[in-house]
Amino acid sequence: MSERVLANFYIAFEAVIANKMRSILTALGIIFGVAAVIAMLAIGNGAQQEILEQIKLVGVNNIVIEPIIEQKEENLSESAASGKEKKKFSPGLSLKDAEAISDIVPAIQRLSPEIVLDTYIIKNGIRRSAKLVGVEPNYFDLTSFELAKGNMFSEQQLIKGSPVCIIGKSIQTKFFPTENPIGKSIKCGPNWLTIIGILEERMISESSITKLGIRDFNMDVYTPIKSFLIRYENRDLVTKSMLEAANNSSRGRMFFGGGEPEEASSTTPVNYHQIDKLVVQVANTELLNPVAEIISRVLERRHLNVVDYQITIPELLLKQQQRTNQIFNFVLGAIAGISLLVGGIGIMNIMLASVLERIKEIGLRLSLGAKKQDIILQFLFEAVMISITGGLIGIVLGVVLAILVSQFAEIPTIITFASVLLSFGVAATVGLIFGITPAKRAASQDPITSLRYE
Repeated sequence: MSERVLANFYIAFEAVIANKMRSILTALGIIFGVAAVIAMLAIGNGAQQEILEQIKLVGVNNIVIEPIIEQKEENLSESAASGKEKKKFSPGLSLKDAEAISDIVPAIQRLSPEIVLDTYIIKNGIRRSAKLVGVEPNYFDLTSFELAKGNMFSEQQLIKGSPVCIIGKSIQTKFFPTENPIGKSIKCGPNWLTIIGILEERMISESSITKLGIRDFNMDVYTPIKSFLIRYENRDLVTKSMLEAANNSSRGRMFFGGGEPEEASSTTPVNYHQIDKLVVQVANTELLNPVAEIISRVLERRHLNVVDYQITIPELLLKQQQRTNQIFNFVLGAIAGISLLVGGIGIMNIMLASVLERIKEIGLRLSLGAKKQDIILQFLFEAVMISITGGLIGIVLGVVLAILVSQFAEIPTIITFASVLLSFGVAATVGLIFGITPAKRAASQDPITSLRYE
């Protein structure tokens, strides 16, 4: 049996070699089809990764906890009767909440508290508004920030709360255009901070900043969160000014110029939360909702049932990620399908034409004792050899096209082993499927009629 199969394979191979031009024309559809599949897969994978990287700037696997500064719970009838507004006490969102969540909640990959202060920077007579951000080292891993120069906060600096900072690229461009800022000091608000590092520039367009709600990180100054609490502001501490402000707000009415009492003109709420944001990164996207539920229960207990915080899960970003994957899969599937169809139809047409040209040869083989199975195998082998050869050439051409697109069009391309393997499998399958009909037609020929055919 194996000798019969090998003999049919050898006959098919000789037929392909003897008709080189016809074989090349037949393989062109497969060559360009496979090349298009590989090139488009590479371009699609690169574009998809670029889009997902932009989405990850906000954080797809992140749970964001932010404080609610103003909380009012008021019953008008009871307030009118008692003359007082009932309020519940809450310690506010603090670093202790972050520690509790880290200790209690499972499946957490990273946790990053953040305090943001709108301030100003002064250097060499230049003053510019900026944001001072108190962070921990996890913040830079979570946001995928990388240092262009300098060092990250050391353990000693974090423990002592040293007056050090890491600046954004725009800060360097604005205040240190011709010198290296590492080791130099910059006045941020009322305090001088020593620059120990410069972040890589984060290329974000104005439209992305507006649509995704991302601030311009290149104009931020980052300092250890302990340094921020010691040298700038710690809202978790009760101070004399806070007591006086609370006392004034509890009076409800103030006197102006000795006249009748009037309602206080200022109703600005006091921010009693120690931190401005707490970002919890979950290891798996599927665990976002369960982890958020556990965090909600932990905070509810710690804040004495006062909901002065909001927990946000980036559902829109998750849906956008899923939608992006679906769109690319549909587009690439359509391209692969069209390429397969064109290449397969080409093979079938040429093989059918080959059957008509070789009717006498088929009749001679059948008259000499060849079985219908032998004729089917011969034509199947021819179709598969042409398609596999075209597939191999198409793989090389597709890789070259992807590299050229990446270099000259500056579009990221990613060539994967899966795409190459898929293309090779597709080429072999196309030859097998679209070679069956011509092979059966050849085997169904009557030997006597075939020998008389002109």
